[in-house]
Amino acid sequence: MELFSARRLTRIGIVAALYIVATLLCAPLAYNAVQFRVSEMMMLLCYYHKDYIISMTIGCFLANIFSSLGMIDVVFGTSATLIAALLIWFVGRKAGLIVSSLFPVVVNAVIVGLEIKYVFGDPFWINALYVALGEFVCVTIAGVLVFKMLEKNKGFIKLITSN
Repeated sequence: MELFSARRLTRIGIVAALYIVATLLCAPLAYNAVQFRVSEMMMLLCYYHKDYIISMTIGCFLANIFSSLGMIDVVFGTSATLIAALLIWFVGRKAGLIVSSLFPVVVNAVIVGLEIKYVFGDPFWINALYVALGEFVCVTIAGVLVFKMLEKNKGFIKLITSN
């Protein structure tokens, strides 16, 4: 079996592209202290298949090139996404979807909160709270609801979980 078949590479690329487009469409809300990235709900795909760790990381990296925080967000924001995606795959899957949804909330609150403090000098805890709030709304509330509904569609689950 190939490490990455054409089908897997295509799926990884399409999902990364969807993350980028969804982030850029919400650009005024996707960057800075209060971040409502609708694209972040796609982080929950990592719960279902490890390939989405790559999709989310690439998508975040490319979307963060447009960040008002500059290159620091490309490096550290992308690192936050990678860490949260890995936690979802390795830890969250054992604990359930809701627990998985909290990893992006906490990781982004800390890392992006520190980024904003460093770039703009704003107080860390306020930044962390705002980032956590945006992530919680987009991932834990909206994302969990969307994925719980999508789980009822066997065709969708087969599509996102197959190699």
